Amino acid sequence: MGQVRVELSISLDGFVAGADRSLEQPLGAGGEQLHEWVVRLASWRAPHGLEGGETGPDDDLFAESLASTRAVVMGRNMFSGGAGPWEEDPRADGWWGDDPPFHAPVFVVTHHERERVEKAGGTSYTFVTDGVEAAVDRAQEVAGDGDVLIAGGADVARQALAANRVDLLQLHLVPLLLGGGTRLFADGEPRALEQAQVVPSRDVTHLTYRSR
Repeated sequence: MGQVRVELSISLDGFVAGADRSLEQPLGAGGEQLHEWVVRLASWRAPHGLEGGETGPDDDLFAESLASTRAVVMGRNMFSGGAGPWEEDPRADGWWGDDPPFHAPVFVVTHHERERVEKAGGTSYTFVTDGVEAAVDRAQEVAGDGDVLIAGGADVARQALAANRVDLLQLHLVPLLLGGGTRLFADGEPRALEQAQVVPSRDVTHLTYRSR
């Protein structure tokens, strides 16, 4: 069985999204700056149907993450930015259109039931209503020897960490002070992690920790 990874970009002051999030601004004020480092990479652009892009240490690391991922877990807010019944969600089909970049089964944690949705390129969306741990269980079943990526948002990541369901915590630390927004780490039990890897680059520092 592969590993369960949480992977998120985070600001120096601990935010994974800016303040005042909305459907028009899903990452909040200044939140898009957290991801500028990745959208330039060749390995990010290729699954999004884009040509070109930068190579180097950042690209190598992101390409390795993509290659090892066989299933994805995410929260409802990351999937569509909406809440409540699906028929009232203006982004009920998700942010990524008919050919999403995941190319793997995606398990969406939600309070509202919905039939499985198949998309192009091997992506499918399964909507899990019995919690984060159940979503991770189902993702591991289909991932086999591959990894399960918990892609966000912060609440889903925190729940998985609290339930001891995370093997690796990968934080892409961006030299940015957002000043407010959605924190990854909130009040909770103390937790010791083992530092596994530090990869510095021009625009971001990649930090990997193992759960003890």
